Order: sequence, then C-alpha cells, then structure tokens
Amino acid sequence: MRTRLMIVLAVLGLTGLMATTGCSLRQSICGSDEYPVIAVGPQGGSSCVPDGEEPSPPYVRYPEGKVPKYVDDEWDVYWRTHGIDENNRVIDR
Repeated sequence: MRTRLMIVLAVLGLTGLMATTGCSLRQSICGSDEYPVIAVGPQGGSSCVPDGEEPSPPYVRYPEGKVPKYVDDEWDVYWRTHGIDENNRVIDR
C-alpha cells in the first residue's frame, strides 16, 4: 500500500511540475527551426522546410492563419480532408 501511495504522489508531482513549467506532451508538426508546408494537389501531403528557406515544388506554404502547429490540432485535422490547388485555392480531397 505504501508503494502505491508513493507512485501516486510521484505522478501527481510530475504532473504538477509539467503544468507549471509549460512542458507539453503535444507533438510539434515540425522542429523548432522549421515550418510546415503542404504539397499542391488533391493528394496533399506535408513536409517541413528550414526557416529562412522557401519550399520547393510541389510544396507551398499553408495559407496564413491555417498553419498546423501540433499533431491533431485544429489545422492538422482540417488539412487531412482539404488540399491546395495550383492557384493556391483550398480544395476538398
């Protein structure tokens, strides 16, 4: 019983520490020195490009304000059913 109590207290302490330090379990779409891009066409697909570099075809930047930052965030989920056409218009897949 004492071991269980110690485990529960350790988990609660770790959870509290993570909450106060801003540590997150969310997985970023790209690394800290990169930004996400999307492939043109209905098949879509995404990649990451180093900051300061432009994406090379078939990739383009996501529309402003619709850039996914974390796996399963609002925009990551949105782009699973949408794409970008050759005129940079949002299309359904």
